[in-house]
Amino acid sequence: MPEKKTDKTDDTNLKEEKTSENKKETSKEKSETAKDEKAEKIKSLEDELASQKDKYMRLAAEYDNYRKRTANEKLSLYNDATAKAVTELLPVADSIQMAISNLKDADPEILKGIELVSNQFAKSFDKLKIESYGNPGDEFDPNIHNAISKIEDENFEKNTVSQVFQTGYKIGDKIIRHAMVQVANCN
Repeated sequence: MPEKKTDKTDDTNLKEEKTSENKKETSKEKSETAKDEKAEKIKSLEDELASQKDKYMRLAAEYDNYRKRTANEKLSLYNDATAKAVTELLPVADSIQMAISNLKDADPEILKGIELVSNQFAKSFDKLKIESYGNPGDEFDPNIHNAISKIEDENFEKNTVSQVFQTGYKIGDKIIRHAMVQVANCN
């Protein structure tokens, strides 16, 4: 009879070993499954993070573009408003320049007063960043000059402004008024 006990004990031990092995295999499978789930979750979170980072970067770039665009629009509005106001003052500046050129023989005090007003206009234009252009000897540029006549004169180079009838003004790259000029030696 002791042998039967041993057989039962062996069977029980065998069952316990199988159960233990099954538990180990199940534990290994669960462990591997858990690792796979963790890896998938990590991958999912990394993808979500990358997606959020991409959205953030796009939003930051869009905001930067918006900021630059509005700054350019403000500058453009300022330049347009300044140009419009200066356009109304240009005939006065032209009249002052004409008075100075025609009053050479006038009383020096009168001439001095008119030159003072002219200098004030020039300082005001400088403060507003208004530039005048169109001087004799400048190269003719049809983008900024309005040629109203042409002459042939060996004293001037080819396509050169020989005479200015009306000074041109600009603010930055924006033309307020084209210079009306005479061009020498143009084809």
